[in-house]
Amino acid sequence: MAVFQAEAILGDAPTMIVTFLGTAAANGFPEAFCKCRNCHQARALGGPSLRKRSSALVNNDLLIDLGPDIMAASHMHACSLSDVRYCLQTHPHADHLDLSHLLSRSPAYGAVGAPVLDLYASRETLERAAVTFERDLAGYSLLSPEAEKNLNLNIHRIRPLESFAMGPYSVMAFPANHAPGMGAMLYAIEAVGCAVFYGTDTATLFEQTWQAFQQHKMRFDVVILDHTYGPEQAGTDHLSAHQVIEHANRMRAEGVLDPTGRVFATHIAHEGNPAHTDLVAFAKQNGYEVAYDGLVLKL
Repeated sequence: MAVFQAEAILGDAPTMIVTFLGTAAANGFPEAFCKCRNCHQARALGGPSLRKRSSALVNNDLLIDLGPDIMAASHMHACSLSDVRYCLQTHPHADHLDLSHLLSRSPAYGAVGAPVLDLYASRETLERAAVTFERDLAGYSLLSPEAEKNLNLNIHRIRPLESFAMGPYSVMAFPANHAPGMGAMLYAIEAVGCAVFYGTDTATLFEQTWQAFQQHKMRFDVVILDHTYGPEQAGTDHLSAHQVIEHANRMRAEGVLDPTGRVFATHIAHEGNPAHTDLVAFAKQNGYEVAYDGLVLKL
């Protein structure tokens, strides 16, 4: 099977590259055990209709979510993760966080040349991850000095609405409207004059997030939004297609999205979203675009 990969050039001299490693919701798309119309259509079409669970790579050194499908994505899209130095973890749900990758990239598991990984996450996410890691994987706490030594890892606790420097990147974390009590985060990432907002998983953005956009005079070249629910569905714990439209329109109206900026949908579930071609047609009529696995944006 051919692997679908393409580039979308946003500027003449790219200073930030965003690669979508996965663009599906928790089940993957198509859901392997499902016979619904959308899954049947996705299997028949293949290519960009085949979605792994959501994760993204910025340049070659920043990973957003240590997800369960990043190994497959690396192979399928010829996208090495061997230079990843930073990881922004959105939350601890299993479709976004596979802690076994921390072992597999470590010297004890034979990984050669991998740099120290700086892992950034909320206190709540790290505490949940620490319990899972100690109980199921290693027998010691992820938050212990032993873990940092054995895993070639530095752990950073972050709080919402605070900015921090991360190598060449300036980052601000925002509280996601998702998974109460788990410290779910969304991220604004800026480097060399380019700015990206990574907005999944989340339902409708909190007003404090909109206020922070204005307070910090944020203007994004690319906005990536949760699109779990499709055109005929209402949003609940995630955004729906029509809520993505509403968010994109508000971002344009309030100057949060650059006049030449673009909005991309990700975290796409099979229940209410059609396969890629039909979803692209709907999105085009409504002012946004649909990401797919292997898509490379050069800002």
